Amino acid sequence: MDLKKYSNTQILQMLGLRFKDYRLLVNLSQDDLARMAGVSVSTIHKFETGTISNMNVTNLMALLRQVGLLDRFDELIPEQPANPYLKVSQHQQQRVRRKNNG
Repeated sequence: MDLKKYSNTQILQMLGLRFKDYRLLVNLSQDDLARMAGVSVSTIHKFETGTISNMNVTNLMALLRQVGLLDRFDELIPEQPANPYLKVSQHQQQRVRRKNNG
């Protein structure tokens, strides 16, 4: 699916609808999930019905954890493969300092 043609709100709506299917698959009510994840039932309801306009990432991770999808969260920003052309290790990297022109 080409997500570039959708707004952030539309993508969040699609994710909420998909999430509901996973919640039902693991046989959790919204009340049980809210208690287990530490979020409000209202947040879950709004997420699943596409009426939430802004989802807290911490809440999203808590919900994903309870339905067994937290490992998939790592796919959003995968680790970069090691680059053999970089000679400086991560521990040796320093901030770039700008010269003061004044």
